[in-house]
Amino acid sequence: MKMITILGPTASGKTTLAAALAAHLQANGTPAEIISADSRQVYRRMDIGTGKDLADYRHVVDGSAVDIPYHLIDICEPGTKYNLFQYQQDFFDAYNSIRDKGALPILCGGTGLYIEAVLKGYKLSPVPQNEELRKRLESHTLDELTIMLQELKQRSGSVMHNTTDVDSVQRAIRAIEIETYNLEHPLPLRELPPIPSVIIGVNIDRELRRQKITQRLKARLQEGMIDEVKSLLDEGIPHDDLIYYGLEYKYVTEYIIGRLSYDEMFAKLEIAIHQFAKRQMTWFRGMERRGFTIHWIEATLPTEQKVNSILQLQQDT
Repeated sequence: MKMITILGPTASGKTTLAAALAAHLQANGTPAEIISADSRQVYRRMDIGTGKDLADYRHVVDGSAVDIPYHLIDICEPGTKYNLFQYQQDFFDAYNSIRDKGALPILCGGTGLYIEAVLKGYKLSPVPQNEELRKRLESHTLDELTIMLQELKQRSGSVMHNTTDVDSVQRAIRAIEIETYNLEHPLPLRELPPIPSVIIGVNIDRELRRQKITQRLKARLQEGMIDEVKSLLDEGIPHDDLIYYGLEYKYVTEYIIGRLSYDEMFAKLEIAIHQFAKRQMTWFRGMERRGFTIHWIEATLPTEQKVNSILQLQQDT
């Protein structure tokens, strides 16, 4: 059976759907395990801000709770810089482990670059830091760095480093560092095969998505997202490292260290998440233009109907 990939923008309900699908498969004799495709859920103790919602991986089937095995969540420490090359290696380790057990891998997440890299088998190399380049770039604004990155991508034909993943000066400098290295060192260190997969996209109406994003942001703040970020800072993680992770960690950190008021933090973060979801959809549409077939399923359909639709699609392809 082909791997199943479930992708979609933030707040579309992808993880809940993936867990429901895995539970259904297990109940019918096909073990299934989920591989996360989220660039921030790899970090331990960054739970509320990344929306891990680990309770979603426990599903009730016929009155009994079923724990769905998951991979590539909580695999590294906050403050480290996890990257696409590492994700690709970790994905294949998890994928092969699941296959060796005779189980079906379900790839689920919203980081389009990670998903595309493993499905297409990007040829990547680990990229060392270039201190000279970093010093030259550190005085530039994000807008200036974005233009430089676009020019590099045009030269290399790269589809990596969409603005989905480059929303701070640090991230933009790292992206330029990677693109520059790949231009100068075109030979890959390790080649990995493309992975055949049935790709499911969870489509959610823009207005409904906006409502869910705002509701979820309010809920996460009430659940202790600010305390979560404070505890990370108290561990000694530099605030610049948390700001590097973007979105919740960027704006909540700026609130804690006094750069933003609470109302400013909420307003800026809400806008940033809406923009992030829009960019995610832009990436997925780009995947379709690059030859991927994504079968879109409406988010508002009953879970059972969505699961049955996925199973039918897998049988037909």
